[in-house]
Amino acid sequence: MKNKREERKHEHITHAVGLEEGPLCAGWEDIHLVHQALLQDDFAEIETGITLFGKRIAQPLIINALTGGAAGLEKINGALARVAKETGIGLAVGSQSAGINNREFRHTYGIVRKINPDGLILANISALVNPKEALEAVKMVDADILQLHMNGAQELLMAEGDRNFGPMADNIKRIVEEVPVPCLVKEVGFGISRETAERLYKLGIRNLDISGAGGTNFAAIELARYPHKGALDYMRYWGITSACSLLEVKSLNLPFTIVASGGIYNPLDILKALSLGADVAAIAGYFLKILVQKGEDDLLLRVKSFQNELKMLMMMLGAKKISDISYVPRVISGFTHSWCEQRGIKLIKDV
Repeated sequence: MKNKREERKHEHITHAVGLEEGPLCAGWEDIHLVHQALLQDDFAEIETGITLFGKRIAQPLIINALTGGAAGLEKINGALARVAKETGIGLAVGSQSAGINNREFRHTYGIVRKINPDGLILANISALVNPKEALEAVKMVDADILQLHMNGAQELLMAEGDRNFGPMADNIKRIVEEVPVPCLVKEVGFGISRETAERLYKLGIRNLDISGAGGTNFAAIELARYPHKGALDYMRYWGITSACSLLEVKSLNLPFTIVASGGIYNPLDILKALSLGADVAAIAGYFLKILVQKGEDDLLLRVKSFQNELKMLMMMLGAKKISDISYVPRVISGFTHSWCEQRGIKLIKDV
């Protein structure tokens, strides 16, 4: 018989696949990259690879934190690990609290390193845990990076969720000091403001996953788990859109490595995020739906196609390598432009 934590893990997968993303738009539709008609490069010479946290990946992409911690979920993580290995991209496991609390489930996470021994692997644990538990999460998957997720909005909507977030800032500071791999603070779909980013920087954080609104919506997922909370339906609209969150963090001009996630579906979205200052993009829900609904082979083909599509788009932007994307001309319109104007965020690039 499944315990409550196992049931929750399976419910999250079911609702993540079954629910529509949004309802807020991620903001990528407001970012317009300027086409350069006089193509000048050889397609074969376009380079999509980057070095991230000391490891080379074939394109600026991570399969973001999804699952683990319940019977059967090792099949999903195993499939994701094979796709990541075959395509040379990064992979994050889902929250490892279940594996820390119950050794029986550790294999559902550890399988990713077993399958992909040399790949870029991200561990994942709540920012509310202590350094000892954070270190356990790293060792469980022999991680290159530790994601510390801040999911306060989700927890508050969860009947069984945490209510005391007082220790979080101190925990983050101690984990950064005591865990031997880089720590990356990650939201879970509600975005990171510049005020929060500045506080995290003072705690020692140098890596952020903004995980803005517009992608997988954990407010909607928790409300689907508890239909009697229908009066809170408006919470589905809570959060900072991905594009706005990314611009908020970049406006600080602090030396963050930034992962852009939330409502990214294709290589054009990835390049838009990179043009705003992200170092790498991450996708979770979109890939999960392909895997569950169509199978591992279809997911593998889709991720492989990303690389060729990136090259095609980079040629049309006059970018020969990924680092060139931050210099391509862009226009920002709509809600994102209005948000930045009111928040005093500069949109014109320095020449």
